[in-house]
Amino acid sequence: MPMPVIVLLVIIAVVAVCAAAFFGYRAYKHRTLAEKLDKRDDDQVHYAFIVNPSKPQAEQRKQHIKEFCEAKHLTQIEFIETQLDKDGRACAFEALDHGADVVVAVGGDGTVRTVASALSGTGHALGIVPIGTGNLFARNMGIPVDDIDAALTVATSHGSRLVDVGRLTLLDDETTDHGHAFLIIAGIGFDALMIDDTDPELKKNISWLAYFVSGVKNLFAPKYKGNVTITSAEGSTHSTRGLTFRTFMAGNCGQIPMFSLMPEASYDDGILDYEIIDTSGGLIGWANLFGDVLHQTITGKAQQSPLSTNSTVDQVQGVSAEITLERPVLAQVDGDMLPETKHIRFSVERQALCVRVPEAASEDTGNSVVLPIHSVGHARHMQGKIGDFGFRKVGTKTHLHHHGKLPCALASLRI
Repeated sequence: MPMPVIVLLVIIAVVAVCAAAFFGYRAYKHRTLAEKLDKRDDDQVHYAFIVNPSKPQAEQRKQHIKEFCEAKHLTQIEFIETQLDKDGRACAFEALDHGADVVVAVGGDGTVRTVASALSGTGHALGIVPIGTGNLFARNMGIPVDDIDAALTVATSHGSRLVDVGRLTLLDDETTDHGHAFLIIAGIGFDALMIDDTDPELKKNISWLAYFVSGVKNLFAPKYKGNVTITSAEGSTHSTRGLTFRTFMAGNCGQIPMFSLMPEASYDDGILDYEIIDTSGGLIGWANLFGDVLHQTITGKAQQSPLSTNSTVDQVQGVSAEITLERPVLAQVDGDMLPETKHIRFSVERQALCVRVPEAASEDTGNSVVLPIHSVGHARHMQGKIGDFGFRKVGTKTHLHHHGKLPCALASLRI
C-alpha cells in the first residue's frame, strides 16, 4: 500500500477516535447531569419568563416552555417579551411587580445581563434558558446550552449560587440613572470596537467566530490614553496618569469559548479582574498577544508567555476602577454596546445575584473577599505605560505598593 494512503488512513483513524472520544464524553456528561437533575425537587412558585423575541426559534421555545411547565404542573407562569424600548431590566421589574418569585431569562447574554441588573440585591432567583449566540454566562455557570429541558429543570428546581454583579457607569452621561450590569466582561477600546463592527448576519451564520473577522479589521486602530485609578478590596487606591493601552477590560468571569482571558477571575469573590492590554510592532505584537492568551489558557495561570516581546497583558484585581480618557471611546458590557464615553467607573456588587445552577453552592462556600491586589505579566516602571501602579517584583508575581488608605469601597456595595 502506498505511503501517502497509509498516512491518510492513519489521520482519518486518529480523527475518528478523537471524535468518538469527544461525543462519548459529551454523552457521559449529559447522562450524569440528567441523573443529578432527576434528584432535584421542583419549586412550585410564580415564574416569569423574560423572552427575547428576536432570537431564532423564540416562539417555538416559548411553546416548549409552556409544555414543560404543564408536564411539571407548574401553573403560576407568565411570559413577558422584550421590546426595542423595553429591555430585560424593565421586563424584570414588571415581573417583580406581578409577584414573580423566580425570573427566567430566555435569550442570550444581553437578555441575561439586563434581567440580572434588576434582580441584583433583591434576593429573587434568576433562571436562564440560553438561546443566544455565545451564552457565555450560562457556560460559566455550567447551565446546559444545548438541552432546553435540562436548562428548564435547573431554572425551576431548588439549587442556586450567589454571584457577583459588575457595573459599568458612564460618569459623563447625565441621562443614565444606573450602572450598566455585566456578568462576564465589560471593556473599552479594541474589544468594544471589535464587537460594534461585527456583522450581525455573519454572527448568525458562524456564531462568535464573527468577532475574529471584525477584530482583524481593527488591528491597527489608534491606541487610547487616559488616567486610571484602581481601588483594592482593602480600600487603598493606585493611580497612573497618561496610561496608553489598546483595551481595558473588567472581568467577572474569564472563560470564553476555547480561551481563558482571565484565568484567576472568580464570579463570587467580590473582586473584578482588570486586564490592560497593549501591543507594539504591528502584526508581531498581535501574534505575541495571541501567544499570551494561548499560554494562560493552557497553564490556567494569569501570566504572559515567556516568549512574548511585543505585547503586554497586565491583570490587576480590585473592587473598582475609574478611568478618564483624552478622547471618547466605545464601551461594551457582555457584548452590548454603550454610547461613547470619556469618563467611566467599573464597580462590583458582591454576591448580589442568586442564580439557579446545576451545581448548587454548599452552606460553607469558602468564598470571601481576597484582600491583596495582584498584577501578573511584565511590570514596567515607565510613565504612561502599563505597570505604573507602583509595582514591586516579588518572586514570579508582581504586587502593588499601598499608597495610603481611602474608605473601603466595599462599604458601598449592595449585598
